Amino acid sequence: MKYWSRFRYRRWLVWGILALVFLLVNLYRLSSAVLADRLMVAFDTSGAALGTLHASFFYVYALMQLPAGILADRAGPKKTATVGAIVLNAGAVGFALSNSYHVAFLSRALVGLGGAVIFISILRYCASWFRPGEFATMNGLTIAVAGLGGIMATTPLAVAAATFGWRETTLGLGVLGLGLAVVVYVLADDTPEDAGFDAVGDADEGTSTVADVLENLRLVLVERETWVMSLMLFCSTGILITLLGLWGVPYVVQTYGVSVTAASWYTLLGSLGLLLGPPTFGWLSDRLERRVVLVVAGGVGYVLGFGVLAVVGQPPRAVVAVVYFAMGFLLGAFTLSYAVVKERHPTSASGVSTSTVNGAAFLGAALFPTMMGYALDVYWTGETVAGARIYTELGYQVSFGIATASSVVALCCSLWLYWKYPKA
Repeated sequence: MKYWSRFRYRRWLVWGILALVFLLVNLYRLSSAVLADRLMVAFDTSGAALGTLHASFFYVYALMQLPAGILADRAGPKKTATVGAIVLNAGAVGFALSNSYHVAFLSRALVGLGGAVIFISILRYCASWFRPGEFATMNGLTIAVAGLGGIMATTPLAVAAATFGWRETTLGLGVLGLGLAVVVYVLADDTPEDAGFDAVGDADEGTSTVADVLENLRLVLVERETWVMSLMLFCSTGILITLLGLWGVPYVVQTYGVSVTAASWYTLLGSLGLLLGPPTFGWLSDRLERRVVLVVAGGVGYVLGFGVLAVVGQPPRAVVAVVYFAMGFLLGAFTLSYAVVKERHPTSASGVSTSTVNGAAFLGAALFPTMMGYALDVYWTGETVAGARIYTELGYQVSFGIATASSVVALCCSLWLYWKYPKA
């Protein structure tokens, strides 16, 4: 109770509770990579169909981002995150119990529906409980939780699925998540004032009127910068989540002839990079008070990393490990966009401003899995092992060519931002 009554501890404890829910969001959305073979067999799917099943989460997640921002601004992060956590984990339970492709698709879409509001709710919470100069750091730490969830979705999930079964493991996580929803409702507060503390700096009063939310949304959508950053995150975040969440493990398994558990170590490295990169870039940008130049650096690294996989096809495994880690780490540079777009608007618009660019990021995560899966199917020779399709090295090179092209677009967007705001 002593710590709960102190502001500096209270805000971190509640952030930690919300972060646990966000960890589950990321575990669910990246779980398809290590479960790919099992899901192909369980639901008798092709590569494109598996990509669509995986992407059902992201279609709903992306479409819900603007509504999520409006809900976070209007209803507050507590109610929004609580309902989101309930829907998220009810979907996970449904996915574990699904007996057909269509039920699995709808259940995973339900996971996306609930998960869509969690990240924006956390950013909305941080906008009220942390100073403006701390926002990029908190944004980076929150995205680092995505990296931790990604780590849990690699080797730990592969081991759990092999030991207990993928259905039993997913069911257990869903029940755990429903318990966390109750904790969020009981302990979280929208603003320091709701908890009996003074407001932080120039943070706003919490929830906004409908008219205020709609006006903030209009101001966000008319800015050209919003659309440039949205395209940049569409390309960068979308392709990384596709790598770590779906095709990264099958690529290593089928190109190098290793087990799923061994291959999951490579995506674990990517998630470790995602754990370390965003807080590093967030902390650095807050200290330097420069953001855009760091985004450009991330864009250059993305092109080089995915370009190696596209051109070489089967580089030494150590190179693959470095590329996976580097791509996760460098995403931290692109996620500075959340701080950039938030700083261009008042705190009362933090929900709709961050949700707009976040929606574009996860629209990319919805489209790229199917695009890459289609490329793999085009070059498939008909070979299968235990019911799962085996894809060719050329097919993976073409799919990584898509990733490289996407990275070039993201780099061009970052260069436009640097040209427009060289000192930002």
